Amino acid sequence: QVQLVESGGGLVQAGGSLRLSCAASGRTFSSYPMGWFRQAPGKEREFVARINWSGGSTYYAESVKGRFTISRDNAKNTVYLQMNSLKPEDTARYYCAADVRGSSTRTVTYWGQGTQVTVSS
Repeated sequence: QVQLVESGGGLVQAGGSLRLSCAASGRTFSSYPMGWFRQAPGKEREFVARINWSGGSTYYAESVKGRFTISRDNAKNTVYLQMNSLKPEDTARYYCAADVRGSSTRTVTYWGQGTQVTVSS
């Protein structure tokens, strides 16, 4: 069992930056591929980024590629999402995910509660 707690969300102006953190419990954190998804009001939850167990491979949605960076620190049981050049369309609730096998929500085993990111124009 893995429990995930996100932090770092907030209100930011367009063009600004935020860094989300996800602290995971459980001794098996380092063995799980991790990821971030987001859900805007009235829309389905969508893939943002994922990272393999070692941090050596990362994958991004086209809409965030070049602006967002996912990373992890296995010693701290934490995964991060650095978000730069934020746009109003990035406004959503961001969810940390563990044991992520692809870009579909169906490939995720564990979910956090989410953290709200709001980008003003």
